[in-house]
Amino acid sequence: MKNKTSIKEKTPVRKAKAPRAAAPAVAYAIVPKDLAAHLFQVTLTVQEPSPEGQLLALPAWIPGSYMIREFARNIVQIRAEADGQPVALAKLDKHSWQAPPVEGALTVQYDVYAWDLSVRAAHLDQTHGFFNGTSVFLRVAGQEHVPHVVDIVRPAEDAARTWRVATALPELKARRYGFGTYVAADYDELIDSPVEMGDFALATFTAHGVPHDVVITGRVPNLDMARLCADLKAICETQIAFFEPRTRKAPMDRYVFMTLAVGDGYGGLEHRASTALICARADLPTTAAQGRERSEGYIKFLGLCSHEYFHTWNVKRIKPAVFAPYDLQVENYTPLLWLFEGFTSYYDDLFLVRSGLISEATYFKMLGKTVGSVLRSAGRTKQSVAESSFDAWSKYYRQDENAPNAIVSYYAKGSLVGLGLDLTIRQKSGGKRSLDDIMLALWQRYGRDFYPDGRRGVTPAEVEALFDEISGMRLKSYFEKYIRGTEDVPLAKLLAPFGVKYTDERKLAKPSLDANIGREGADAKLSAVHEGGAAHRAGLSAGDLLVAIDGLRVTGNPSNLESLLSRYRVGDTVQVHAFRRDELMTFAVQLQGERVPGIGLAIDTARKSAVARPTSPR
Repeated sequence: MKNKTSIKEKTPVRKAKAPRAAAPAVAYAIVPKDLAAHLFQVTLTVQEPSPEGQLLALPAWIPGSYMIREFARNIVQIRAEADGQPVALAKLDKHSWQAPPVEGALTVQYDVYAWDLSVRAAHLDQTHGFFNGTSVFLRVAGQEHVPHVVDIVRPAEDAARTWRVATALPELKARRYGFGTYVAADYDELIDSPVEMGDFALATFTAHGVPHDVVITGRVPNLDMARLCADLKAICETQIAFFEPRTRKAPMDRYVFMTLAVGDGYGGLEHRASTALICARADLPTTAAQGRERSEGYIKFLGLCSHEYFHTWNVKRIKPAVFAPYDLQVENYTPLLWLFEGFTSYYDDLFLVRSGLISEATYFKMLGKTVGSVLRSAGRTKQSVAESSFDAWSKYYRQDENAPNAIVSYYAKGSLVGLGLDLTIRQKSGGKRSLDDIMLALWQRYGRDFYPDGRRGVTPAEVEALFDEISGMRLKSYFEKYIRGTEDVPLAKLLAPFGVKYTDERKLAKPSLDANIGREGADAKLSAVHEGGAAHRAGLSAGDLLVAIDGLRVTGNPSNLESLLSRYRVGDTVQVHAFRRDELMTFAVQLQGERVPGIGLAIDTARKSAVARPTSPR
C-alpha cells in the first residue's frame, strides 16, 4: 500500500482562463485503457482542421534528452473520423500522418504502448501511470500556438480507484490532484508538463511564495517527507534568490517534483515548471534515521533535484538559439551543452553548500570524484566539450564499450570548465566578479522574458561576447584551450590562490588490469578496456568473460579479482584465461600500477586567500 503522507494539501488552485471559443481548437482525452497491456488511449479533436488536409506528427525526441527516440513506434493503432464517417490517414514517414480535407471537426483516436520505465517517455501498469506529452500527444501542424486542452480520465479498473493526478498543467475543470480537464497555453507547454497518476505520497512546501509539490511514487517505508521538503525548500529558495536577488521572484507560479522510487535507479529530466525524477528508494530519507547525518545516497538525490531545478532557468528559459523553438522531428545541433548541462552540473552541488545542506569538506570530496572521472577517460584528449555537445545525438547518448576512449562528458568536464572559469574570473577581478555575474546576465538578457514574449535563444558567438563583457576580460584563450580544445583545465593551479590544496594519490603500487569490470551472472565481464592499459596491451577486449588468473578462478565478486591480483607486484606477468564469445583464449598480461586518479581537495589554511572561494554564498 502506498504511503499517503501529506504535510499540506490546501494549496490554492490556479484556475486557467478557458479559451474564448465554445469548444477548444485542439482537445485531447487520455485514458489508461488497459493497465496490464500498458496502453493509453488518446482521442484528439481538431475543431478547425486545415482546409488543405490536416498534418499530424508525434515528436521524435524529448527536450533535455538529445537522442532520436522515435516515440511514434509505440502507437499501436490509429484511426480518424469526421462527421461520423471514417477518414483515411496517409502515413508520410515514421512519425507523421496526413488527413484529407474534411467538413467540420476531425477526430483521431489511437493507442500508445507505455512500458518505458524512465523519465523520458511513458509507463503504465497497475501501480501507476506516467507520461510525457512528447510520447502521447500528436502535434496539430499549424495550430501549435493555440490553447490545448487535455482531459485526463480515470482508469476504469479497480486498481486505480484511489489514484490521484500530479502535473504542473493549470486546472480547467479539475480539482488539483484530480482527474479532469487541464489546459496549456500552447503545444510547447503541453509537452513540457509531464503527468503522474497513482497512489503517491504528496506534500507541499512554499519557496519565496511559490507552492512546490513533492510527489513520491513507489513503496518507500517510513519516508521522511518533512525532512525532504525542508531540504528542497532550502535549495529552491537559494536558487530563486540567486537569479532574482532583489525580488526573490520565481519564474513560475507553481512547481512539481515528481519522483519514482525503485530498487535501483537514478535520473532526471527538466521541465519549465516541474521535473521527473527516478531514484533508488534507499536514497530517500527515512524517519528511522532522524537526527543522523544525510547519507551519501540522499545527498546524491538532493544534487539531482538541485540540478533539475537549476534547469528551470538554465535551458528551459535561457536556451541555445537552435532550441527557440525546438524542431521535434529532427536533431537540433548545438555546441553549447557544456554551458547548459555542464554549468548546471557545476552549480547543482555548489547550491547544496550555499543552502547549508552539505559542508565544504563534503563538497570538495564530491568535486574530487568528478575531477577523477574526467581524468580517467582517454576520450577527453580526443573530443572537446564543444564537440561533445554537438555530437550528443550520435555519441554521448549512444555510448558503447569504447566510449571512455573516444568521448568526453559535457556534463562532467563542462562542470570543470565552469569551475575553471569561476576561479579565473574571481582571481583576475580580485573577487569583484565571478561566474555568478555571467549567469545573471544570461538570465536577464535571454531568460527572464522568454515566456511568453521573448522566445529568443543565445548563439555561441553571443555567449563568448557576453563572457568577455561581464568579466571585463579576454577569455578567447580559455575557450580555445578548454572548450573548443581538449586541454585539461589546470585546476591545481587555479585552486591554489583560493587556499585549496589539490592532490592526486594514485595507488601506483597496486597491480591492475586497467579495465572496467562488470558482472554477467556469476562471472566477471570486461565492460570497458582503457586505452594503453594492461588489458589493452595484452589483447583483452570489452565483452570478454574472465575465467582464471594463473589457474585460479575469477568470479563476478569484485573482491575476488582484487584478492587474486593482490598476490602480485606491478610489472609481474600473469596468464589470463577468458571466453570471447564461446571460444576460450589465453592472454599474457603484464600488470601495471592503478591508473585511476585519486583526486583530493581540501582547504590549505596556510595559503588561504582573502578572495572568496567559489563555495562561499553570494
